Amino acid sequence: MQSKMLRLLQWWFMFLAALLPLGWISYNAWIFNLGADPAKTIVDFLGQWALHFLWISLALTPLKHLLGWSGLLRYRRMLGLYALFYACLHLLSFATFIVGWRWDLLLQAFTERPYIFVGATALLLMIPLGITSTKGWQRRLKKRWGQLHSLVYLISLLVMVHLIWLIRASYFDAVLYGAILAWMLGYRLYLKRRQLQRRRGTAAAGS
Repeated sequence: MQSKMLRLLQWWFMFLAALLPLGWISYNAWIFNLGADPAKTIVDFLGQWALHFLWISLALTPLKHLLGWSGLLRYRRMLGLYALFYACLHLLSFATFIVGWRWDLLLQAFTERPYIFVGATALLLMIPLGITSTKGWQRRLKKRWGQLHSLVYLISLLVMVHLIWLIRASYFDAVLYGAILAWMLGYRLYLKRRQLQRRRGTAAAGS
């Protein structure tokens, strides 16, 4: 009973902690403390946190194997959904504060700014992952569920392209995020290769 209560408290702590960035940007918007270009600040801030949550959700598997933090995996779905949540806010804030919901300007932005098209593509691919993230969908889709959710790797690469094309000055952030992503994806490839080697070894021993 105590362990269930502790897990519930931990779940609510993670859930509320993930809302802190939204609370911070909302409060600073309320007190007019967003600098010379508030619209850009809001759009960039929400996009950064969409990336942060996506990267954190991808980091949980390597951290489980390297540090034994298996308990964090129970929050992976929540963190992935928060990545989708902040990505949607990122796009909505762009449509609201940058182009003012003028469909001609929005269409022009998608066609003339490749980084916006790539970012929107990543968001569109995230939506089916969010919808099918429940255990019910996992049971319905079976093996196809894993195939569908492997799109997260393509999404992460699209996000990196979006970030790189967006940068106008320092590439430090892009290099840092890219290095972290390369480590996360590279470690997954290492685990996959080791798993295949074990299967081949078991098959050889059985024959």
